[in-house]
Amino acid sequence: MYIEFLIEEPSTEAALYNLIPRIIGDAVDFAVHPYQGKLDLLTKLPQRLKGYCAWLPEDGRIVVLVDRDDDDCRALKTELDAMAQVAGLTTRTVVGDGAQFHVLNRLAIEELEAWFFGDIAAIRAAYPRVPESLAKRAKYRNPDAIAGGTWEALERELQRAGYFPGGLQKIVAARAISLHMQPDRNCSRSFQVFQQGLHRLLQ
Repeated sequence: MYIEFLIEEPSTEAALYNLIPRIIGDAVDFAVHPYQGKLDLLTKLPQRLKGYCAWLPEDGRIVVLVDRDDDDCRALKTELDAMAQVAGLTTRTVVGDGAQFHVLNRLAIEELEAWFFGDIAAIRAAYPRVPESLAKRAKYRNPDAIAGGTWEALERELQRAGYFPGGLQKIVAARAISLHMQPDRNCSRSFQVFQQGLHRLLQ
């Protein structure tokens, strides 16, 4: 099987190249295609999906991953599914359980950095001066519900520990943290849904 990942930005690309083999193993070939932000991805996605109809191999699959940000979760997911349907591609939502599909649409809630907070041990492995007590703080117990922006929260905690004094370098941090992440211990619900979707894609 071959999987194409369509994502918003290079920091997600850096994380996925470390995470995907840990989720689905090394036997599956994949490529990651970052766009210049969410608007760029959503604007170009319909045409990109239509293009896949011309060359996607029988065992080819597509995963679209976008940040929810402040969007309505169901509305955004419905929009993504509709784009695939117009392009002539089936989605998990349409076929349900037990049938093959072409496109898996998934949301990072609210942003990719919530997945990092879902594995604080990985943050500490990459940046050891981050205190162990971070995992016990109430505001981070539900990574998908962190208020005020997850990348801002990550920047703040790393700066308190003496890292990135000039501002968070998102690609550098994503690569470093994802290198230590263990998918099965991640407590972000949106990450677990992403992982389960990938496993379903391979069935």
